[in-house]
Amino acid sequence: MNEKVDFLIIGAGVAGLSAAIRLQNYGHVLMLAKNTVTDCNTDKAAGGVSCVWSDNDSFDKHVEDTLIAGDGLCNEEVVRSIVKEGPERIKDLIDWGIEFDKLPDGRYNLAKEGGHSKRRIFHVKDLTGHAVLEVLLSKAREFSNIIIREWNIAINLYGKDNKCLGVYVLDRKKNEIYTIYAKAIILATGGAGKTYLYTSNPDAASGDGIAMAYRMGAKIANMEFMQFHPTCLYHPYAKNALISESLRGEGGVLIDKRGRKFMMDYHELGDLAPRDIVSRAIDDVMKKTGDDNVLLDISFKDPAFLKKRFPGINNTCLKYGIDFTKEPIPVVPAAHYLCGGIVADIHGRTNIKDLYAIGECSCTGLHGANRLASNSLLEGLVCGTKCGIYVGEKYKNKENHAVKIPDWHEGCAVDPTEAVVINQNWDEIRRVMQNYVGIVRTDKRLKRAWHRLNLIDDEIEQYYWDFRITSDLIELRNLCMVARLMLKCARARRESRGIHFNLDCPNKSDLIRDTVVQYYW
Repeated sequence: MNEKVDFLIIGAGVAGLSAAIRLQNYGHVLMLAKNTVTDCNTDKAAGGVSCVWSDNDSFDKHVEDTLIAGDGLCNEEVVRSIVKEGPERIKDLIDWGIEFDKLPDGRYNLAKEGGHSKRRIFHVKDLTGHAVLEVLLSKAREFSNIIIREWNIAINLYGKDNKCLGVYVLDRKKNEIYTIYAKAIILATGGAGKTYLYTSNPDAASGDGIAMAYRMGAKIANMEFMQFHPTCLYHPYAKNALISESLRGEGGVLIDKRGRKFMMDYHELGDLAPRDIVSRAIDDVMKKTGDDNVLLDISFKDPAFLKKRFPGINNTCLKYGIDFTKEPIPVVPAAHYLCGGIVADIHGRTNIKDLYAIGECSCTGLHGANRLASNSLLEGLVCGTKCGIYVGEKYKNKENHAVKIPDWHEGCAVDPTEAVVINQNWDEIRRVMQNYVGIVRTDKRLKRAWHRLNLIDDEIEQYYWDFRITSDLIELRNLCMVARLMLKCARARRESRGIHFNLDCPNKSDLIRDTVVQYYW
């Protein structure tokens, strides 16, 4: 089956929805969500949206904080543009009904997080991402021109002559494969935290958009920069339980199991140092003490305040028998945010015609070698909006002519009967990445991981073409591709910068460059 739409957006998080809301003025918009619309990183974002708002703050200060966190790899022009547009996007959310936390006098209760010199984080308790997603979904559903199709996963992009024409899609409910062609295709597929064993990301974060774009010939950059969130709940039964950085912004302190505060030993900002520094500090303390985790303590604060300010954290902790108003929270770093991705400008344009990338799957130059806390939702709102307007204007007078996209042929493939192969490879990829491509790296570890993942990739490709396509197999193939791209970039960067720390190259190079990879076909 072939389907024609004006604009196709793959992904339905903050970036994709922001684009769709603008694009609907120019034609019909189809959005694909491979699971439910809430199974995305946007919904799990606990902290907030960074935005200059108060009189004692300025765009220059926000830009400076972002550049410092990015450790020399940010594109200052991009940073400044996104930061300056922040207030307009916050006003949009307010107009559409979001209720950011306020002080008793009616002013917004702006929070402070690691790396920020001022209080500039808009938040809805500690459930900001969920609130942002709900508001954007509600707004998008006002327009008949926007259709959100859940349980549909993209398999591969199709194109020729450096032009993207369409995409093959698996309807997971009907177990049928069909093709979609559009004037423009926007990738808003989010990150790739599931390449690691321990992550704050939902299961959907398998790097699908990046893998598809790479196979299409798009430029991919800075994949070595996987940001580890310093504080995820450490518990044998906890899954993807993020303990927001805003907890430390309200006075929480990191201590070892002996009760010793340690962050001032590593950075002058102490517990509010940038994430890469905090994660490495925790990793160092755990290795020195032999402990499996450290502790995050805010139990000295008023319990009523804590429960009101952090209802999400309170509920999560209580679920696992922890009362964070009375005792410290056991935490460990976990893969959280991919600072690299598909090379794109601030409007989402890639090197492939009619293919755009926005949000976490893109690499615009905003984050550099390390993302500043709460800049991700900001980027999704700003770049999603810019992309929607740009694409709408560019294609508004262009006819959507039918193009011939070959049907998907499964040949003699049969339904897979050895699901254990998929599960085994999935688990091994994540363990290899966790153990060899983690917070602290070495040349030997990276080399071992490279050889192992190449063997796994060969096995997956054989399995991919021998058996009928399933969503698990699609994700496994993409996951392995993205893991190999991370390794390829990590091995190419002969220095330590931002999130990427290699004991065999512990210093920064004088040569400041992005690590760019591209597949030629």
